Amino acid sequence: MKAMILFQSERLLVKPYSNADGDIFFRFHGDEEVMRFIRKPKTREESDAFLIENLKFYKEHPGIGRFAVIEKVSGEHIGSFSLLPLEDTVNYHLGYGFLQKAWGKGFATELVAASIDYTFRAIQREIIMAITLPQHIASQKVLLKAGFVESGTIIQEGEILKMFCLQKKK
Repeated sequence: MKAMILFQSERLLVKPYSNADGDIFFRFHGDEEVMRFIRKPKTREESDAFLIENLKFYKEHPGIGRFAVIEKVSGEHIGSFSLLPLEDTVNYHLGYGFLQKAWGKGFATELVAASIDYTFRAIQREIIMAITLPQHIASQKVLLKAGFVESGTIIQEGEILKMFCLQKKK
């Protein structure tokens, strides 16, 4: 069976992870540089458990979770896209990250732009949120370029994060 594609852009496909994706999931979640602005990198065991948790999340919350980002030309896994509930709110936030070999190629800007329509359809809300560490300027530029507006701060897991918001066009 062919894996479902959530959405795509000119160069990228976004699809759910599967049980067979332990290696690529770990390559992303275990990389210290990739995780620098996201969370503490995971060991292989932690990553495998996190993948299983993610697969269960799909069943309980269809259409949202953490997803693989695949480069169409090479067929390679180059990053991750997430759409998750924002802690202590009714809102959802999108997130993304790329393996180092995919940095500097405009993939984040392309991914965020392509994700907006899918996200509004999937979550049926009027607002999409995104959060970044204050020092993650590159990610903030991507969000602003996509039409998000800086909208204050939020504290999550003891860290002060910048919040960005995108209103659905009427």
